[in-house]
Amino acid sequence: MSERTGLAINTVRKAESAQNYMSVYRPNAQLLRQALEDEGVIFIDADELGAGARLRVPGEPQGSRRSKT
Repeated sequence: MSERTGLAINTVRKAESAQNYMSVYRPNAQLLRQALEDEGVIFIDADELGAGARLRVPGEPQGSRRSKT
């Protein structure tokens, strides 16, 4: 992920171990999120069960069923 985003490995490790999204500098979080989305992760907005993520179905166009955040 460090190579893909251009972020330092320590920054990626901090994001991986963060207890909440507020622990990560917003532009860095956006880079990480975009890299994950490029690899097929779909982020799901929070509802009564909380936020989530899933993998895009192979062949499904990127951006379909994507969260609004």
